[in-house]
Amino acid sequence: MRISNSRTQKGFMDEDFLLESEFSKILYHEYAKDQPIIDYHNHLSPIDIHQNRVFDNISQIWLAGDHYKWRAMRTLGIPEHFITGNASDEEKFEKWAYTLPYTLRNPLYHWTHLELKRYFGITESLNPDNAKEIYDYTSKIIASPESSSQMLLKKMNVEIVCTTDDPADDLQAHQDFKKSGNALGMFPAFRPDKSFAVENPDQYVLYLDKLASASKVKINTYQDLLEALQQRVDYFHLHGGRLADHGLERLYYFEKNTFGIEDLFKKAKDGLPLSDIEIQFFKFKTLLELAKMYHGKGWTQQYHLGALRNTNSRMLQLLGPDSGFDSIGDFNQAYPLAKFLNELDKTDQLAKTVLYNLNPKDNEIFATMAGNFSSSAFKGKIQFGSGWWYLDQKDGMERQMNTLSNMGMISCFVGMLTDSRSFLSFPRHEYFRRILCNLFGKDVENGELPADEKWLGKIISDISYHNAKSYFNFPKG
Repeated sequence: MRISNSRTQKGFMDEDFLLESEFSKILYHEYAKDQPIIDYHNHLSPIDIHQNRVFDNISQIWLAGDHYKWRAMRTLGIPEHFITGNASDEEKFEKWAYTLPYTLRNPLYHWTHLELKRYFGITESLNPDNAKEIYDYTSKIIASPESSSQMLLKKMNVEIVCTTDDPADDLQAHQDFKKSGNALGMFPAFRPDKSFAVENPDQYVLYLDKLASASKVKINTYQDLLEALQQRVDYFHLHGGRLADHGLERLYYFEKNTFGIEDLFKKAKDGLPLSDIEIQFFKFKTLLELAKMYHGKGWTQQYHLGALRNTNSRMLQLLGPDSGFDSIGDFNQAYPLAKFLNELDKTDQLAKTVLYNLNPKDNEIFATMAGNFSSSAFKGKIQFGSGWWYLDQKDGMERQMNTLSNMGMISCFVGMLTDSRSFLSFPRHEYFRRILCNLFGKDVENGELPADEKWLGKIISDISYHNAKSYFNFPKG
């Protein structure tokens, strides 16, 4: 029996998807939709971008490395053979097509259908019945030169991408890409997490050798380590790097020199285990020195805080990190974050900073913390970053933007990023922009903001593009 509804039902993910008022529609279609994309944090391969990689099929570009999808498939009971195992690419796609209808109300449901629509013009919902047809159709498109990595970025109007690179990386792909004269801006971002990962002594010793080779600095002391890192910061800057990024449970702070840093370094270099408090002190001192290096170069530092990583030791042993076994952590953030930033600000060595939290209970902490260290030197110097990882969905984005609006200035916000390993993830910027415009449009509809299209349109376009363009100060040409 068909049940009638007096209200007109909206079409599924139509052109006004997520836009609930007429003013929201104006803001999105006239001021946000066509803005270029600056994706200042992702995990794309710079080699794939430089070599203009053409993928063999849809699974290689869409499922490989996507731990969001892997988690959903595992939850549904899909055998690991079809997720990260030796099943064929087509079989893996079929299992994803089987899984997708069950993900309704998860952001994967929206992201998947946006990607099918924007890259392939497919408007029907993916399911087991059409999986074979869609696999063949999309794979044919993906395997063509018109869908190379660079062409996919161009299709989404991507102006700048910042990859995530270890200090020991040679950045050869970035250098070669720049020489090619491509209009796309591809810049490295400095991710030095391994340089202070003394919790894994055996791996740390191996990493020091790698860093020493890249920097041409013999690393025998802690001061040698800092010299090597400064050399790599200089090297990254020479090749367009203007951002650093760090993935941490939390920042650390110690009032006094609780330990001799050279003694701790010697223990780590000798492959000896450090206690938890020694590990935290080592990270604090190294992060502080790195932050001063960034300030000296005029960089922006990013801190992704709050992830509880590698919780499943059995699967970590089988698959390694970044395989879908991380969760939101519950850490004490406020005090050490405030003290760490203040330690840098005391000597006027606090760089532009973007703070991302993973636990939504900390939204207000991060939003108010950003305001503590504002400076007339930069608009929005300390940013409360966009909803990250488990929070880059509709509710998480709305909560982040509402908190930022209430306790900071959303007009100064540098907006969205993909934080993704997939070349098909860029409709997430569209998703964000629609949610942003809907928040403003609803306020206009409720009489909470004036219906000043020109002014609100400027704010929307700033958040979507212009704020990031001016904030990060990327090299020109």
